[in-house]
Amino acid sequence: MNPDFPANAAPIKFYRHPLSGHCHRVEMMLSILDLPYELIEVDLLKGAHKAPEFLELNLFGQVPVIDDNGTLIADSNAILVYLVQSYGADTDWLPTTPKDAAEVQRWLSLTVSHVATGPSRARWRTLIGAGDTPETEAAREVSHDFLSQMEGLIAGRDYLVGDRPTIADVASYAYIAHAPEGGVSLDCYPLVRAWIERVAALPRFVPMVASPVPEPA
Repeated sequence: MNPDFPANAAPIKFYRHPLSGHCHRVEMMLSILDLPYELIEVDLLKGAHKAPEFLELNLFGQVPVIDDNGTLIADSNAILVYLVQSYGADTDWLPTTPKDAAEVQRWLSLTVSHVATGPSRARWRTLIGAGDTPETEAAREVSHDFLSQMEGLIAGRDYLVGDRPTIADVASYAYIAHAPEGGVSLDCYPLVRAWIERVAALPRFVPMVASPVPEPA
């Protein structure tokens, strides 16, 4: 177990939904840092995230949320920062040099912009059976535009920020790796596929639950 975690502390409570890529990035960071945690499933389809008791944890009614012995943190990227600064300060997961710190922040911003409106949205609309609507097709188009740009951004790199993994890789992985579940093929993006394989090979990596890949139109 992580030596920075107090021996007499309770496991971190981790509120999540198994199909959420936002939740997956938190679970992967908890595992990578070798932190004890208790999974608490939140049934989004039944509206459990809008129940009064959950809104006491996060007024926005969103997963993930962690409760670290009384310290409540919501928002997946914020949780990654909290976990690394609390229990991985001597690691490279959150660089402090100006250039690398800026690059990490850039990728975190991309996860809530291009990734969220592209691979994440296409996957979610496919999972809920929305079909090949204009909205779904638009998300797939955003996905391919982003993935094409990502190929150039990571050329010559093993990870998103240089030659070492950071929280940028953890935050970006799930929705990009699972993009085919939204009808977004990765066949044309060899550098992205190689990056996905490197992240999946990290020590203590935790996979996300896979969903069916739709048949090509």
